[in-house]
Amino acid sequence: MKSSTKISNAVIRRLPRYRRILEELKNKDVERISSSELGALTGYTASQIRQDFNNFGGFGQQGYGYNVQSLFTQIGLILGLDREYGMVIVGCGNLGQAIANYATYYKKGFKITAMFDVNPKLIGISINDIEVQDYELLDGYLRNNPIDIGIICTTKNSAQDVANKLTAGKVKGIWNFAPADIEVGEDIVLENVHLSDSLNALAYYISNRDQQ
Repeated sequence: MKSSTKISNAVIRRLPRYRRILEELKNKDVERISSSELGALTGYTASQIRQDFNNFGGFGQQGYGYNVQSLFTQIGLILGLDREYGMVIVGCGNLGQAIANYATYYKKGFKITAMFDVNPKLIGISINDIEVQDYELLDGYLRNNPIDIGIICTTKNSAQDVANKLTAGKVKGIWNFAPADIEVGEDIVLENVHLSDSLNALAYYISNRDQQ
């Protein structure tokens, strides 16, 4: 059961990691696990794990731990993974194609239904059986096809225009890979993925390790 109180972003960010580890355990026919054992696998403390799960009512039993299959299912429900999400990709260069390939391989309730680009060399080609359409057709497509998530893989200068079109097309969320901070309305869920930020953080940790 979901809590009626607002759950912190940090807790939500940890749930996918829990679920991924639980899926691995499930595939190995592990039936139950303690918070300490789960902590060793995730890198979080047993106390942190119990606190996280208590936000949603708690799922374990004293002296027994957690049922792996049940906990995996419950976290999936919390994350909203009990339904399919329709997605479109705008920007079909190397990054857009990589994301399309990943989504096709992942096959976990996220379905790409259309792809768009402005490059004449890309328009008309098929990526995983999805034909890349002219970006000018995006507005009409969104009017006729309710879409949950718009994925932006364009240049920095184009990102806001794409976001505006996706917003006008009533997408529910935007997954932004463009190297730009875009603005959307409060009714749109925005997830920015700044690859350069992650790479810079990696450089920091490598640099500081080498200096120790």
